[in-house]
Amino acid sequence: MDSIPEGLIKPEFERRYRKLLGDEYEVLLSFMAKRPIQSIRINPMKVDPDWMVGKLESLGWELEQIPWYENGYRVLEGPDRLGNTKWHQLGLYYVQEAASMIPPVILSPKPREKILDLAASPGSKTTQISEMMRYEGVLVANDVSPSRVDALASNVQRMGSLNVIITMMDGRSAPYKLGQNLFDKVLLDAPCSSLGEARRSWGALVRWSPKSVNRISKLQVSLAKAAYKTLKPGGVMVYSTCTLEPKENEWVVYNLMKAGATIEEVQIKGLRWRPGIERWLNWEFGREMRKTMRIYPQDNDTLGFYVALIRKPA
Repeated sequence: MDSIPEGLIKPEFERRYRKLLGDEYEVLLSFMAKRPIQSIRINPMKVDPDWMVGKLESLGWELEQIPWYENGYRVLEGPDRLGNTKWHQLGLYYVQEAASMIPPVILSPKPREKILDLAASPGSKTTQISEMMRYEGVLVANDVSPSRVDALASNVQRMGSLNVIITMMDGRSAPYKLGQNLFDKVLLDAPCSSLGEARRSWGALVRWSPKSVNRISKLQVSLAKAAYKTLKPGGVMVYSTCTLEPKENEWVVYNLMKAGATIEEVQIKGLRWRPGIERWLNWEFGREMRKTMRIYPQDNDTLGFYVALIRKPA
């Protein structure tokens, strides 16, 4: 079995995560040491999903449907990487990790809505939202730098996401450049320390430190407050990260609650998750955090994620 190289786990990381997970700490490390199962999201706006599944299976791929998204499939085995096929190039499917499909499912986009994806690159969730909207309505997809916007634009074009408008700005300026109280729904899949992606690359463990977590958390709070300002009264926002750090997750949502936001409970069929934590180190977040979702790699054999559904009172 794969194992994380000796010396990669910092003593402070072990101290914190043993406190967070107790006896399950070693289970977390064992999953972090395994490569994630590849998965795809079929684009129903370009191809009949049943046809696509049948075609891939006839050529030797073994697929398993992902319980929480009807057009998502795990790739258990196959003759080639699915990113190398002509169907991928044509945008008939998108190679996307299974847990990454969860935030759009919770956002539950509908046709004719006006939606903002504030930190959108490379476009996996943007194109998923667009498909769930049936290309009806407006989806503004934003990112901060030319290189990130190039990646976003490439995937939006490949997937044929006709209702997407791409913008480039620091997300913290969105309320002033796009407008306040404007969008029915907002997704902020925030930049983070990426600990949940350690299964893909141990670089997240190398870079991890309490100092870097605190620095990223300040940016996340600023982005979350900006995203919340763009939301219409009565609208909903999903805040998500691919990290397990309370300072980047519950702490950020707690700051939105102080700004007047309420937290909504969610249920997703077939998904195992843990409630958010009420306290961490010297911080008290409150019982409302139990409505938010912690998704550990060992829960569903995926990457790690955190997701919160937030409403702006009418």
